[in-house]
Amino acid sequence: MTIFTHILLNNVVPLSIMIGLGVALQRAFKLDIRTLSKLNFYFFSPAMLFTMLYESTFTTDTAFRTLLFFAVFYAMLMAVVELFIRLRGLKEGMPSAMRNSVIFYNSANFAIPLNQLVFASNPFTMSIQLIIMVIQSLLPNTFGIFTINARKMELKQALKVVFTFPAIYVVPVALLMKGFDVPVPSPIYTPLEYIAQAFIATALLTLGAQLGNMKWSLSKFDLVFFSNGLRLLVSPALGFLAVWLLGYEGLLAQALVLSCAVPTSLSSVLLAVEFDNEPDFASQAVFSSTVFSIFTVAVVIALIGGL
Repeated sequence: MTIFTHILLNNVVPLSIMIGLGVALQRAFKLDIRTLSKLNFYFFSPAMLFTMLYESTFTTDTAFRTLLFFAVFYAMLMAVVELFIRLRGLKEGMPSAMRNSVIFYNSANFAIPLNQLVFASNPFTMSIQLIIMVIQSLLPNTFGIFTINARKMELKQALKVVFTFPAIYVVPVALLMKGFDVPVPSPIYTPLEYIAQAFIATALLTLGAQLGNMKWSLSKFDLVFFSNGLRLLVSPALGFLAVWLLGYEGLLAQALVLSCAVPTSLSSVLLAVEFDNEPDFASQAVFSSTVFSIFTVAVVIALIGGL
């Protein structure tokens, strides 16, 4: 019961409050959701990604083993999602919307406090979660943007769209500056930190504004349900399979599996809004998976003790 209560009070309730504020603001002032989306992609997200990479601390061995797990796990997850898309015969924008709702997950403001709770703020398990968070911050800004636009235009044009977003340039710059110990002057770094800290709040308000703007419909309820199942049930199951295939045990295996069990990322909503790609479905998938994760994550925490 402690785990349920903790997840509810420290993850779901704070997120719901911010989302609720977004709904209220949208109903009161009719916010420009596209403007909020652009602020996230061009302003808040790049600053968050830069500071996260620049401040990260993890060993080469931990990074390699985590990346190897991620490659195996992602290959299996993508295969399952693509199989589902084909079996259901999803068309137009739904394949990329379904894909994004499953493969992009809340590795930051949900997974980090969860990791701290389960592993008592262990620096080793936190370094694993930080690596996952970096990957999950980069993928929506590259692969996510590409897959949404690939159906609308030629390959060259879709790649061009990816390279118009600043996150693609932030990653190599941050890694090079970190690798060569290049200091960032305080007058520049302090504003970057302020901007980065605003990312989660703005993203949650954007989700709330989208929920407040949409007409609720049960027409795609079954797809939202399957998205939640793939994200909250199939994903951690594949995490267990991946650590078993790689022979990982102990805290490494536990932290990796737990990282797979969290709900859908806000990035899927931001992508859906920015490119007008099934925003209603994306919003419902994020909201419902966050609520249902109270129960599914608790089960995963109980099971990882055997690794």
